[in-house]
Amino acid sequence: MSVRFRYRAATPDGQVVEGVVHAPSRQSVLEQLRHQRLYPVTVDEATAAAGARVGRRLGRRAAVTLWTRNAATLLAAGVPLDRALAFTAQYASHNGLAETVRQVRRAVQGGASLADALARHPRYFDPLFVAMVSAGESSGALDIVFARLSEHMEESAELRSQVFSALLYPALLAVVASVGVIVLLGFVIPRFATVLADVAGTLPLSTRLLLGASALLTKVWWLWLALGAAAVYLIPSALARPETRRRWHAARLAWPWIGDLELKYSTARFARTLGLLLKSGIPALPALKIARASATNLVVQESVDRAAAALAEGSALAPSLAGTLPPLALQMLAVGEESGRLEELCFRVADTYDGEVRRALRTGVALLEPAFILIFGTLVGFVALGMLQAIYGINLKAF
Repeated sequence: MSVRFRYRAATPDGQVVEGVVHAPSRQSVLEQLRHQRLYPVTVDEATAAAGARVGRRLGRRAAVTLWTRNAATLLAAGVPLDRALAFTAQYASHNGLAETVRQVRRAVQGGASLADALARHPRYFDPLFVAMVSAGESSGALDIVFARLSEHMEESAELRSQVFSALLYPALLAVVASVGVIVLLGFVIPRFATVLADVAGTLPLSTRLLLGASALLTKVWWLWLALGAAAVYLIPSALARPETRRRWHAARLAWPWIGDLELKYSTARFARTLGLLLKSGIPALPALKIARASATNLVVQESVDRAAAALAEGSALAPSLAGTLPPLALQMLAVGEESGRLEELCFRVADTYDGEVRRALRTGVALLEPAFILIFGTLVGFVALGMLQAIYGINLKAF
């Protein structure tokens, strides 16, 4: 069964062409375009649903990733930079990014370098992006740099997506369990308590505990609301202070399982970014300072700052990072320094810890699901036990 696909592609002489082709799959369209010596930029199903998807706006980060991939494709096809900027601005899937690319194009036409023009828009292009583009302009390999950047951004987005997806289900289970407990204690048990109020004698312990928990929730609900509002205000205010935020990040690394997972995640991001910068020809010290921002934990960032200072004084990189990064990462970085293959070993470190993060998340989610079910089932069973014991006691007294 063939499907209509609409494509945009670049010719070897730099022209951008559009068309429609019938093919069984998107991969078949890509192969046909390559046989015609065309460089595909976008390939989408030519249906009403696809039209709706094309008109949909992307998020800022996703739009920058797509823009980088399209720019890499056009530049690799020999399209001049000015024409590539004009085309990608026209088909950008984010209004703010489209206007930003137009401003970048005007700055380049005015004589500015592409890196300098991009640096004026830090909301869309971070220091890593700007530094790599600058290196690409200096070496004349701008298309290769854009291709590496797009691959890096896609890999980072995939890892973030997997982390989010893995944590989403346990979070939903926790929310559902919490709502269920609140409904039971706030609405079901109070009605049951009115029936037991007229019963003389001592209630079973489980029933008394159940009624006490319900009263604690329903009679001082304003206190819980005030505590929640205070937490919403005070926690962000406290974390805004650098020293408090630093202690919070250090404490997270000491948590069982979570701390190990965060350290591996930060290590993978830092190592991949450093390897990408080194591979693009950026010297080690500037690359280290730029890669610092990719680490998600302040303690890791401080360790990178110390390593940069030590490297500036002539010390080796790996010993300067000791005490923060995992031992395996330090050993691989040390081997990379000694063998002159630091960028290659950085990528191996990143791949290693990316895989460990994914495996740890899969294992954690597999354990959290039955744990939440067991906890919620225990709470529901306790509620049922308290109610049944009370009813059984009432029946005994009646007879």
